[in-house]
Amino acid sequence: MKFVGPPTQRSAVESWLHTHPASFRTAYPPRQVNNIYFDDFNLSTYEENLTGISRRMKIRFRWYGLDTNEVAGTFELKMKRNRLGWKENFRVPSLQIEGRPWGEIVRNLRDQLPMEGRTWFDRYPQPILINQYWRHYFVSHDGRVRITLDGQQRVCDQRLRPMPNLGSAANLPDALILEVKASSADLELAGRAIQGIPIRVGRHSKYVVGVQSM
Repeated sequence: MKFVGPPTQRSAVESWLHTHPASFRTAYPPRQVNNIYFDDFNLSTYEENLTGISRRMKIRFRWYGLDTNEVAGTFELKMKRNRLGWKENFRVPSLQIEGRPWGEIVRNLRDQLPMEGRTWFDRYPQPILINQYWRHYFVSHDGRVRITLDGQQRVCDQRLRPMPNLGSAANLPDALILEVKASSADLELAGRAIQGIPIRVGRHSKYVVGVQSM
């Protein structure tokens, strides 16, 4: 479940979390999330997510922290079938990004993937954008409901770039994005936990919004 609002609502959301009956607490220190989104030349996965068809996916390489030189991360296939969503993750021990040609980055990334990951990567091999944002993590006292709070998003267009563009960012209005996560067995509990949340529910795809801003 996602909720989207302006950054000015952050203090109200944090107050709601700190006074919540579920006793939400910080689960991890906040950190920067970095993603390279891949697609084909026709932006097929973008179109699927824009129209909201029942079967859609996103492909990305994700790493954490401020380093953009040599990083360890995860190649992720983010799947959606109707209202059910899940991810297939493939660990990538080391990938050099900054200052390297995209062709070299793509080859090195592909070489570290198992056959299943390579099959999908070969279908959507084009780097489209890099986005970065800060994420705060919260968890209920019983550990059954998790909340992430994202903001300060930055998007850099990678289309037709010989090397990663990390300096020229798109004009993207900032937003506050809250996501509630729970196991399928705890969805009812998560539904009760969001009562009184001071931010509106809404669809929000960082990839779709990022492409639209470029």
